[in-house]
Amino acid sequence: MAIISDFKEDEAPQQAAAAPANGPGVEEALVAALERSGGALPFLEAAIDVAHRRSGLFRDPAAVSKVTAMAAAVRAQVEKDSMEVDKKEEGNVRQPNAGNGLDLEKYSWTQQLPEVNITIPVPQGTKSRFVVFDIKKNHLKVGLKGQPPIIDGELHKPVKVDDCFWSIEDGKTLSILLTKHNQMEWWKSVIKGDPEVDTQKVEPESSKLSDLDPETRQTVEKMMFDQRQKQMGLPTSDEMQKQEILKKFMSEHPEMDFSRAKLA
Repeated sequence: MAIISDFKEDEAPQQAAAAPANGPGVEEALVAALERSGGALPFLEAAIDVAHRRSGLFRDPAAVSKVTAMAAAVRAQVEKDSMEVDKKEEGNVRQPNAGNGLDLEKYSWTQQLPEVNITIPVPQGTKSRFVVFDIKKNHLKVGLKGQPPIIDGELHKPVKVDDCFWSIEDGKTLSILLTKHNQMEWWKSVIKGDPEVDTQKVEPESSKLSDLDPETRQTVEKMMFDQRQKQMGLPTSDEMQKQEILKKFMSEHPEMDFSRAKLA
């Protein structure tokens, strides 16, 4: 059984006034004891053993239920915290706009599988020389000289720097084209930490599909099919294929016992 050295058993008389359980240094001492005990359960086991031998806690018939109630309260708080985190994450996921991106406060963005297009409204008459633009494989910084950056952060996914461009359109819009490094996946956001698009609900334009080569188009259509299947709680194309292989194998080997076999 693990021993918590911080709870030393000596015969010295108890002090008249015990230090508060949450006083300065108490948590640090408990954390150190937790680390030395080799884990949470050994720590609790040792603490209960000390409480048993050094106090009258377990002479109380209700002691076990009280300890259980404390553990249940902590568990309930953990579940509550987890639900709040999940809710916060869900709140950061939004429906895509018509271009499979999002319309945000400072900029809008759209995407197709090969690229991301960003539009930023700027004051009428803005010239190219006023623009601050710095693009790296994993980072984008955009703004106007003398002003805080409009976008400044880590990109959701890497880009091909040499194939990224920007321009001023009509003197009032800064347009940016980012070429994805991986051109077979949807981005959830432009910058990590910004609101995310629900990638389960993005779809390429049918006109764009027709422009793809047969192999790429087949891959994109498979991705779209799998997305719809997941939304409906149905098996993906890969899962369906596995099911068919298993069914065929079972039909070809009726002598074998498949009672424990599970069809995904």
